Amino acid sequence: MTITQTTTTHHDTPHTLNRAWGEAFNAGDLARLMTMYEDDAVLVPGPGAEPIAGTEAIAAALRGFLGLGGQLDFTPRHWLVSGDLALSSVAFSMSGGTDPDGNPVPLAGVTSELLRRQADGSWKYVIDHPFGGSA
Repeated sequence: MTITQTTTTHHDTPHTLNRAWGEAFNAGDLARLMTMYEDDAVLVPGPGAEPIAGTEAIAAALRGFLGLGGQLDFTPRHWLVSGDLALSSVAFSMSGGTDPDGNPVPLAGVTSELLRRQADGSWKYVIDHPFGGSA
């Protein structure tokens, strides 16, 4: 896993934010991922897990996902925009991920995400539930 210093990129539509999230994940770039969340955002870190909130908790959870070493493949399902809010959903699967003992960790799901337009016109995640959608 590589952690780099990354400047925030302006994501002027919800789908550009989503695409950038996948690219940052596949690059192992935790710093760039964290620029995509509001400070008090909420993330559900796993199937059936309790939600966590705030950048420190989200960074810790994402660090764990990045530590699996896999690559995400994702297919957008929809972006519904109303004013400064957007609801998005993506079907994803991860291949090549392994646990600390080297065992494969298959991961797949359908997301449910809430995004908010920021004062500068960019979008950030407010709620990120990687396993909150239905197939």
